[in-house]
Order: sequence, then structure tokens, then C-alpha cells
Amino acid sequence: MATPQKLTSSPCTALKGDLTPPGDKSISHRSVMLGGIAEGTTTVTGLLEGEDVLCTVAALREMGAKIAKDEKNVWHIEGVGPAGLQEPKNVLDVGNSGTSARLLIGLCAGNAFTARFTGDASLRKRPMGRIVEPLSRMGARFESENGKLPLSVTGAANPTPITYELPVASAQVKSAILLAGLGAEGVTRVIEPVPTRDHSENMLRSFGATLAVTKREDGADIVSLTGKPHLKAQHIDVPADPSSAAFPLVAALLCPGSRVVLRNVGLNPRRAGLISVLREMGGSIAIENRRMQGGEPVADLTVTPGELSGIDVPASHAPNMIDEYPILFAAAACAKGTMRMRGLKELRVKESDRLALMAKGLAQCGVNLDIEGDDMIIHGTGKPPKGGVCVETAMDHRIAMSFLVLGMQTPEPVSIDDGSFIATSFPGFTAMMNGLGAKIQNG
Repeated sequence: MATPQKLTSSPCTALKGDLTPPGDKSISHRSVMLGGIAEGTTTVTGLLEGEDVLCTVAALREMGAKIAKDEKNVWHIEGVGPAGLQEPKNVLDVGNSGTSARLLIGLCAGNAFTARFTGDASLRKRPMGRIVEPLSRMGARFESENGKLPLSVTGAANPTPITYELPVASAQVKSAILLAGLGAEGVTRVIEPVPTRDHSENMLRSFGATLAVTKREDGADIVSLTGKPHLKAQHIDVPADPSSAAFPLVAALLCPGSRVVLRNVGLNPRRAGLISVLREMGGSIAIENRRMQGGEPVADLTVTPGELSGIDVPASHAPNMIDEYPILFAAAACAKGTMRMRGLKELRVKESDRLALMAKGLAQCGVNLDIEGDDMIIHGTGKPPKGGVCVETAMDHRIAMSFLVLGMQTPEPVSIDDGSFIATSFPGFTAMMNGLGAKIQNG
């Protein structure tokens, strides 16, 4: 386990700069997985080289794919073909990455071998039963003491195509089923009453799979994948991750006199909820140079400060910005008036119980807030809270970064007990933020 790294963020003046945030984590994971089972060599530029994605790279290597980065930072993935994955000889340790765990388990569920998975202490607390249930219907067999990692999956030689309605909105569960369905004869269908991010669908189509999305009478999406496709290698240019861009974006909104340009940010409609909410709050975010890149909409964002006001954020927004709520809480803590964010049950089963931990840390900083059921209610004064505390992060990278951003504006510095896990999604975060004018230091 990494040595805890205490970090302290002190009040700073205006942030200035022009930068490209790290590559999109969701797209990076999927490009490695699909490249690993495609025919030919897939090339990837802009791949997020965070610890989470590198766990996916290591797992695909363990199952036979040849993956290397050249001197120009282009990744080359020599695929093994749809039926070419090998049984891993070693336990697949996916660290802190829930995406690696759930999607790779789905991939293995459609192959006739046994794979063993584990992760770090945080990931071993997260529920895996939500993928075990549908994948078992497809013929996979599982061994686990408590429905969590460590877990063994024995895939089906001939997976059964199923029709499965998601009980909880989850792109990871949807993706796991679709990846298992690649090996099935027939059509696998996933029904989404609430739409979730659709990177898997976009990328499966680009690799050559036959995939259609239709509407049920009640408006639910029906994602239908025809099994046994011939996946062909692709070139993928990964856009910047909107979830990572959220941290310098909110920092620039909060720090008077700031002007920050964020380049090449992915604006998939199912990922861009935070930008819509912040603009509704009064945030000054100019969206420029809109374009398509690898089947995904991208743009450049120019961010300048503006007075933020609390609003009511409906539960329907949650699937489109679930990872961005911690930094939205930090923004709401500095906004004027009451902000109610509804339907945040899924935050309780992320890398940590983000709802409880963010509430605890914000209250320690002096924020007046309430939790009612799965709603977070923050009563802002239009000024930053006092700060002056060390916040528990529970090995959660997004909690860590959110409080470091808050500490850029609180009258007294804010510390976090451990920032070592930031590298799972945002390698170089401290250096990038300090390059803009932040004051984040060790200790």
C-alpha cells in the first residue's frame, strides 16, 4: 500500500493558464479492452496513464494482448481476436479501479476460462453483486465470499444472450453485460430506464459491432448487441476527461480574477451535466471550437469567475454527472443561497461513501448543510467557508481533489490526510494546479 501523502491547499490569487486535462478515463479503459480483443493493432493517442487505466493494461497483457507505448506516447495494442484471450496465470489486481473490475469481469464471463480478481482495500468494499446476477444468467459462474472482491469468474463457453433491465442506472453494469454478450450467439439486450454514459456503445460500433439503441414505449432505452462480431483494430484519439477538467474548471470559477482555458474536453451529452449546472448557477463557461473526435463531441472551455447561486438539481441529472458531485459540493459551499442536489444514492457505493464523507469534511470546514435521505442540501453564504482542517479522504481521489480546490479559497488552509490516490485518475494534478497559480504543498 502506498505511503499516505498529506497535502495542504492554501488560499491563492487568480488562476491563469491554458491546458489540456488528462485523457478520458472511461474511453481509455474501453479502448484498451476492445483493442485487446480486436483483430489487428489498435493505436491510441491521449490515453490516460493513471493507475486505474494501467491496471486495465496489465490485465489485458496477462490475458495475451501485446501492449506498448512508443517514443511519441502513442499506445499500440496488438489484439488477440474475439476468441483469443488466454486464461490469466496470475490474480488480476485492479487496484482502486471499479471500471477495470466490472468491465473485465464481463469480458471474462464470455470466455471459457477462470480468472481471479482482487483490488485494494477500498475496491474490496464495493458491490459486485450487481454484475454477478446478470452475468450468471448468461452462464458464467462465480466464487466470492460476500459478493465483493476477491472474486473468481469462470466464463461460459457459449454465453446465453439475455434481456436485462438495469435496476440501478450503471454504465459499468451495462458495459459488463455487453462485453459478455460479444461471445454469445444472438442478441443481448440491456434496458435502461435512466440513460447512462454511452462510451461502450460508441466504441463497440467504431470497432465494427452491430449495436442499436431503440426506445421502449415508456421511453426507456433498449441497447441491442449482436454477438460474435468481427472487431477490427481502430485508431482512437482520447479526448480530455470532463470529470478531471471539473477540478480546474471549478477552481477558476471560484478564484477572483482567474482565466483558464481547458482544451479538448469531452462533451458527451451523458457526461456534461456539471457544465450545465454550473452555468445555471451563474458560472461563466464559454464553450468554443466544438468538433467531433473519435465519435465523441469535444470543445475548448474558457472559464472566468462569476457569482454562483444555489439551485435545485433534480435526481435526473445524477447519471450524467455522478462523478462530479464532490466538486459540485465544493462549488455550492461557496455559492449564495441554498443548493439542493437530489437522488444521490449511487454516491454511497463509489470509491467511498462520497455523500457521507463529503458532508463530514464540509461541515468541518464550516459549511452549513443537511442530508435528507439521498439529497445533499448546502446552505451557502456567498463566501467560502473558513477551512482550517484536515479532511479524511478514505482513499478517494475525487474527495481529495475537491477539498484541495476548496482550500484555494477558504480563509484558512485545507489539508487532506492522503493524496496518493489522486494518481488513479489525474496524474500530475498538483503540478498542473500549481502551474495555474494554486498553492498545494506536501505536509
